[in-house]
Amino acid sequence: MDTAQKMMSGFSLDLGPLKEPLGFIRVLEWVFTIFAFATTGGYSGTTHLKVPCPGKDALDVSAVFGYPFRLPAYPYKIPTCNGSTSNETFLQGDFSSSAEFFVCVGVFGFLYCTATLILYLGYQNVYRQTTRGPIVDLVVTAAFAFLWLVSSSAWGKGLTDVKWATNPNHLVEICKDICQPGEFPSMGRLNASVIFGFLNLILWAGNCWFIYKETPFHKDPLPPATMEEGGAPGP
Repeated sequence: MDTAQKMMSGFSLDLGPLKEPLGFIRVLEWVFTIFAFATTGGYSGTTHLKVPCPGKDALDVSAVFGYPFRLPAYPYKIPTCNGSTSNETFLQGDFSSSAEFFVCVGVFGFLYCTATLILYLGYQNVYRQTTRGPIVDLVVTAAFAFLWLVSSSAWGKGLTDVKWATNPNHLVEICKDICQPGEFPSMGRLNASVIFGFLNLILWAGNCWFIYKETPFHKDPLPPATMEEGGAPGP
């Protein structure tokens, strides 16, 4: 209770840091981090095959898949023109590790952005009162920049594999005698997620410089030496 009261008593809302690169870039990180994990975590797509039948419309086969992209968990059945249905068939490939890692980095990045924005806007005097705050902020921001590099690269490769595994031209190989490729699944949202991941890398890495300027490692040059007080003026 006492700690909460001390925190509230020290809170002083100041929107001034939002006009500085330190706060403005943090807001951009907050927004683009949400875009990154939301476009991945909420994705659901459908790939299609067709079974042509003489004298009637082709039968549509739909295979639904989505996050976290454990494709063997999504079964689908291929019908025949005589009305019978084959056994369940499954999409192949488990790409959950790269997708979940990417989303995890995004969620933790969002939480860190939220916490630091509260610190910047409500406890700016506490943040700059000691050297510990900016140093910790610099280390954590640099760590997130590295994590965005690794997770975005891994998810970019994972997305390429997801596209191949759900490509109708690839799926017809298991029923090429009776199947034809259908519509491709829409991957625009997932493509955007990879772009947001690398944009976050640029933002977090660039923000390291502005946080570095708040640390004691970045110091202004010493002022030029002045004449001693009380010295006689020159002629």
